[in-house]
Amino acid sequence: MPKTLDYYFTPVSPWTYLGHDRFTHIAAKHGAAVRVKPVDYGRIFPVSGGLPLKSRAPQRQAYRLVELARFRDHLGIPLNVEPRHFPVDPTPAAVAIIAADAAFGAEAAMRLAGGCLRAVWAEERDIADTAEIAAIALEQGVDAQRLMRAEAAAAARAKFDAYTEEAIARGVFGAPSYVLDGEIFWGQDRLEFLDRALGR
Repeated sequence: MPKTLDYYFTPVSPWTYLGHDRFTHIAAKHGAAVRVKPVDYGRIFPVSGGLPLKSRAPQRQAYRLVELARFRDHLGIPLNVEPRHFPVDPTPAAVAIIAADAAFGAEAAMRLAGGCLRAVWAEERDIADTAEIAAIALEQGVDAQRLMRAEAAAAARAKFDAYTEEAIARGVFGAPSYVLDGEIFWGQDRLEFLDRALGR
C-alpha cells in the first residue's frame, strides 16, 4: 500500500527551500503521496517554545547565517542568506498553494511551493505580493486566475487555519516537518532518515 506523507512548512522558510526538491524526489522514489499543508508558524511558535527570528539571541541569528551558507554550498543550491524580501507575510503564498492543491492536486501545489521558495531565497522576489504569486503560478503551469478567485481563496484560508491547528495538535514545532505514520521528521537535514523509513 502506498505511504502518505504530511508536509508541514511555510513558504518563507530557507530550510524548507533547501529540502524541497530532495523531499519531492524521495517521495516520488518511494511512490508516496504527499499532503501539502502550509501552516502558520506565527501561531505554532508561541505554543511550542519557538521564537520568531527577530526575537532570537544575536549569537543564534549569526549562527543561522553560517549554517545556511554551509548547507547552500554543501547542496550546491543557489541561496541568498539575507534576501531582500525577508521576512515577509507568507500567508498569501500559503493560501495560493492550498488553493492550487484543491483545484489541481498535490503535484501542482508542490510545484507552486517550490516556485515560491525559490522566489524568496534565490530570485529576490516578494511572495507577499499577490501579483508576484500569480506570476510564479503561471511559471509553474498553474492557472493563477483560478487560485485568486474569492471563493477559492476563502476556502484555502480556512484550510490554512485548520492545517495550523492540526499541526499544533500533532506536535509539529518547526519547518519543514515531514510526518510519516505519526512520526515527525523535523528539518531538511533529517531527510535521509525519512528516506530510510519509507524504504522499510
